[in-house]
Parts: sequence; C-alpha cells; structure tokens
Amino acid sequence: MNVKRFFVTVVVAVGVLGSPYGIAGDVEDGISERLSGAVPGLKILSVQESEAKGLYEVQSANGETVYTTSDGQYLLTGDLLKVTDKGIANVTEEARAGQRQKAMEGYGKDGLITFKASNEKAVIDVFTDIDCPYCRKLHDEVQQLNEYGITVNYYAYPRSGPGQPSFVKYESVWCAEDQKAAMSAAKAGKAVPAAECENPVLEQFQLGQRVGVTGTPAILLEDGNIVRGYVPAKSLAEGLGLL
Repeated sequence: MNVKRFFVTVVVAVGVLGSPYGIAGDVEDGISERLSGAVPGLKILSVQESEAKGLYEVQSANGETVYTTSDGQYLLTGDLLKVTDKGIANVTEEARAGQRQKAMEGYGKDGLITFKASNEKAVIDVFTDIDCPYCRKLHDEVQQLNEYGITVNYYAYPRSGPGQPSFVKYESVWCAEDQKAAMSAAKAGKAVPAAECENPVLEQFQLGQRVGVTGTPAILLEDGNIVRGYVPAKSLAEGLGLL
C-alpha cells in the first residue's frame, strides 16, 4: 500500500463518515470499524493503545502502521519516535521488528536453501533475487560469513514477480538436485538447467512482502530487525558482535 495514498484516502473518507466512535470500553473496535468502513478492502490486524498518550497504533495486513486518535477521525503516518536517556528511539520500527520475528518464526525453516556455518554463532535470513547484482556480491561472501560463524538462510524474493524470468530461474534452482551448487552457479551468472517441481518460491515471495521487503538483498536478523541492501561480510559480523 502506498502510505500517502492510504493517508489521503482515509482522511477524506473518515471526514465523510460522520460522527466518531470512541465509546468507552470499545475504543479499539470503534477505530477498526471506522477505518475498515472508510477504506474498503482494508484488513486490520490489530488496534492497540500506543506509548504516546491519546494515540492508537493500527496494524494492517500489508505491514503498514498508522496512528489514530481514539475516535478514529485523525490519522498520522510515519514512524513514532521517542526521546530517551540514550537518544532517539524508533518506537514504530521496534514494533515492526517484533512482528517480523513472529512472521518468520511462523513460517518456519522448511524450504530454505541454507549455507550453514560449522561453528554457528548467528543466523541471518536473506531475501534474495538471483539476478540482483548486490545479491550476487553478498553471495560471493557467503563462505566468509560462514567462517565468521554466520549461517545464511536464503528466502526467494525474485523482484520482478511470478512468471517472470528471475522467478522461473529461482524455481529451477530450488528444484535442482543440488540446490546450493545450483544457487552458486546461478549467482555467478551461469545457466541452470530448467526444472519444475512443487516449490515454495511464491510462498516465500509473499512472506517477504508481508515482512516489509522492498528490495534485495534484505537481511533479517534474529531479533526481527532488517538490514536493507548489501553489507560487507566483515561489517555484518562486526554489527552482530562477532568480531
């Protein structure tokens, strides 16, 4: 969902709907009903009181977060920041991290192409596109990541979408007899024999969309935080506290 379009649509629609909700003891339900009525097709996962007094946090099925007053009439988009003794904390991103963590745990580890570290100290989940230049650059350093003790789990995220060449190429890699060898060959720009089988490529692509992947590589850490884009292996290991 385009956040700006969502904001404009809801503000206009809410203004048309008339009297506000906000009945004592039923605030969350009132907010959900009002926003769902204002934006047909909007699926709200949760409504809860935020850390900021007077604002409620609304989570939609596509991963967007908006904030609303208790009557559901006024909305704020963007991240909610908090001033702490240690500086500025991003309250919204912390919540997103928790949601990502739950989504990834809910999916499980079946269907992944994994390059496992023998002395595993950390695990990263990487949403990858075989044809993405920076995904290939990251893959060139997988062995180094493994040496640092970092296991790499690959999730499919062919950015062009279902039915496109990159998507079909990932399916062939997943269906190969030796997935890891096929992945390394494809990342090196080599042709991979076409193969078809029942595979999780579409499901993983949709998972990526749910957890907020917007580009590749997208590196999800064990705490649910996301690193967007390529990071050198040494820098990643340092960030994980392994060096």
